[in-house]
Order: sequence, then C-alpha cells, then structure tokens
Amino acid sequence: MRYLIGVDLGTSATKTVLFDEEGQIIASAAKEYPLSQPENGWAEQVPHDWADATEETIRSVLKVSEVAPEDVKGIGISGQMHGLVMLDAQNEVIRPSIIWCDQRTGEECKEITRRVGLDRLMAITANPALTGFTASKILWVRNHEPKNYARCRHILLPKDYVRFTMTGDYATDVSDASGMQLLDIPHRCWSQEVLEKLEIDPAWLPKVYESPEVTGQITKEFAERTGLSPQTVVVGGAGDNAAAAVGTGVVREGRAFTTIGTSGVVFAHMNTPHIDPKGRVHTFCCAVPGAWHVMGVTQAAGLSLRWFRDNLADVYKLRAEKEGVSAYDLMNEDVEKTPRGSRRLIYLPYLMGERTPHLNPNCRGVFFGLSAIHTKADMLRSVMEGVSYSLCDCQQILREMKVNTQAMMACGGGAKSAVWRQMLADMYGCPVQTIRAKEGPALGAAILAGVGAGVFPDVVSACEHLIEPDEICRPDAAAHAYYEKGHKLYQKLYTALKDSFEDLATL
Repeated sequence: MRYLIGVDLGTSATKTVLFDEEGQIIASAAKEYPLSQPENGWAEQVPHDWADATEETIRSVLKVSEVAPEDVKGIGISGQMHGLVMLDAQNEVIRPSIIWCDQRTGEECKEITRRVGLDRLMAITANPALTGFTASKILWVRNHEPKNYARCRHILLPKDYVRFTMTGDYATDVSDASGMQLLDIPHRCWSQEVLEKLEIDPAWLPKVYESPEVTGQITKEFAERTGLSPQTVVVGGAGDNAAAAVGTGVVREGRAFTTIGTSGVVFAHMNTPHIDPKGRVHTFCCAVPGAWHVMGVTQAAGLSLRWFRDNLADVYKLRAEKEGVSAYDLMNEDVEKTPRGSRRLIYLPYLMGERTPHLNPNCRGVFFGLSAIHTKADMLRSVMEGVSYSLCDCQQILREMKVNTQAMMACGGGAKSAVWRQMLADMYGCPVQTIRAKEGPALGAAILAGVGAGVFPDVVSACEHLIEPDEICRPDAAAHAYYEKGHKLYQKLYTALKDSFEDLATL
C-alpha cells in the first residue's frame, strides 16, 4: 500500500493527516500556536512555530501508524495565504510574518494603485490592491522597517517557508502565489511589469509551479528528524481554499463550496478567469492545472465564534471541560433552540475589517438591536447568522458575475455544525452538502501529492475516485423568506455605519 501526507497549515494550528491511496485516514495529529496582535488590526505569527508544528505532527503520524517510511510517496501542503515571510542571505527569518488578516497596509495599497494603475493591476493580478495581500506587506516593511527590508534576500509564503525547511527549495504554487498580487493571473507566472513598478527584486521570489508538480524531495536532515524517507517528494501544494476545493471535489465548472474556518469563503471553480470589475471577490489560479477560481472572503467567520466563546461565553468552556465534550457542541445545542433571527438581534462580523464586498479595513464588529431580553444563546445565534449573511454577500456577487453553480458543498470547522449548515441552506435557498471525508484541505493536499508521486493520473480523476458525498441540508421556504428580509437589513446597516467606521479609525 502507498501512503500520502497532507499538511494543513492554518492560522490557529497545523494539522497533518496520513492517508492511504484510497483516501482513508490512517493517522492524524495537530499542534496549535499563538497569533500576536501588537496593535489594533495587526496580526503576526512566528514562522518557526509553523515549521516546528509540521515536524512534530509528521513525526507523530508516522509513529502512530507504523507505516514504513519508504511507503510514504508524497507530501502536499495546504497553507494560510498571503503571509509575508522574509529571509536574509543566511536563510534566517528576519521578522515575524505579517499574516493574511493583518490590516495595517492601507497606505501601501494606495501606493500600489498609484504605481501600477488600477486598470493594469486588475488586468494583470485580477484584483485591486488589498490590505490582506502580500505585496502591500512587502511595501510596508520597506516604508516602516528599512533595516529589515535591506536584509531581505528571499520572500516566501507560510506554507512555502515550511516547504523550504523540508526540502531546501524556494518554491510556491500558482494558487498561493495568486494572493501575493505579484502574479500574472491569466498567464500563471510572475508579472515583470508589476515587480518593476513596485521596485521589488524578482530574484527574491520563489519558482512558481502548478499545484501537483514536484518541487523537490525531503532532505536527509528532515528525514532523520521526522522518520520520513529522503525519497519522499513534495509537490507545489495549494492555498488553503484551493486545497479545500480539491478535497471536496470542486474541480469542475459549476461546482462550488462554502468553508467556515477562521475566515469564511464562497468558492467557485472556473475553466476561464472571470474578474469582478469592482474587485469585491478574488480571481485566482486554482489547484487544477489550467483552471481558475473566484472566491468571496469573510475575514472573521469562525474567528467571530471563537472570539465570542473566549471572551463572552466562558460558561461553555467550563461546562465542556466538566462534561468532557466540545464547547462548540454545547453552543450548537443552544443555537438550535433559539429562534431564527435571534429575537431581532443582528451581528456584523467585521472584527478584522472586511474583504467581500466592502474592501474596508476600518469597519468593525457590531451587535445591532441588543436589548435586556437577549441571552448568550441569542448572541451566539446572531454571530452565526451574521457570518452567514456575509457569506450570502459573497454568493450574491458570484451570481451577478454569471458564475452559476449547480451544487454547494460545505467544509471547514463550521461545516461540522448541522445548525450552521441548515442556516446556510436557508439563506442561499439551495441544498448544502458535505462529503464523507472530514479533512478537506489536508485531503486536497494529499491528492495533489498523489498526482505528483504518480499514484493518481490527474487531479480530476483522483477526486472522482476518492470523494463521496454525505449529508445534505435542504432549504426551508419560510426560513429563506425571513432571511431574505434579514439580509437586506444587514446590508443596510453597513451603509448606515460606513462613515462612522472611518470616524472611529481616526478617533
């Protein structure tokens, strides 16, 4: 039997899963690490934490499974996108990574637009300059930390730094590179025009591969530290959502998924690139060679629920510890007992600013309609509903762009919640389905590794062979009618508060 490893490098933890060639989970392990917020709207992590977590979890799955090292044929990495990792000439990390949800680079986005021009930026990178993307982070370091910038010799994304520690190769894949705002999206290569206009040395950037292409093999040192064979290949891998698309079988036109992780995403596969002229959704290269995807992003999806749990609902954590269950299971039970609409309470999930549809780093979270009648359960349900309304914003834009989808899959931690899946089905007005495999991004990364290692002929046929549908939630007509009205009020609130968010940012 041949085996494959999928590494899912997330914002809160890295999870490594060992699969056999039939897609069955043999062993898995996870390790958490902290996120630092030195100032309001900032977000940083230490790259060594990702590398240590990857090493430890690979070692763990090999030890538990007792699989022979030479039978592990390939490794794929799924990674949180957009994070800036800067290395010096000795390959030492220069500063903590500025990660995807960081919002400090508003002025640098204006600088990018001025230097490149909005029309050229949209034509080449398929997106306007955004605070979350990597290019603006590079310029921020140049503008604010010139000594660190002067030391820089290599720029990598989070998963690609982990790859470097595995293989010694400076490499990335087209899907992850798409989120740097330095890639020519239609032509799937670095844009010399953008690099020249931004005065970024192209020699600093890694080589770009398609997601299932082999980028290198495990070094002898990494093999000794983990128990792997030096013959194990590492493939390009993918950004987290592109990997999740493979892991849920969204690899053909007409298919889409919603994921609720730390952020939330509505993602649709395309055979040709569609670009929103208003830049409200992202168009990127996807993990299937020669294809693209469009996606809308909610910055604080699962993050909103975790924030509420950690700061306003300790009672659930204490009960969970006492009863030996998950706090989220207890929260779901209470949400299910709470009426739709949360007794006229609406939550705006803008804890980290917002991408789709507002492109506004200064908007912030709001509970609207709060009264003495409301309980923790009402507030919890309103958090779930507010995140779902935001995801509806994403779906609405895809429909405007004529990106039509016949099926909506659900994945990520939020998809484990039956009440949240039903909420999405009711809001979208279409069925929402899960797959039997519960490790979407890790499975997607492993499938990419299997293609590179010759276990599977190509990504699409591998998905058709391995991925089985599971539970389905169908929309309730009365709930859909209610949520259509609620969504309009939700959208109206942002419009009413937009100027006040700007005033708050400068208070």
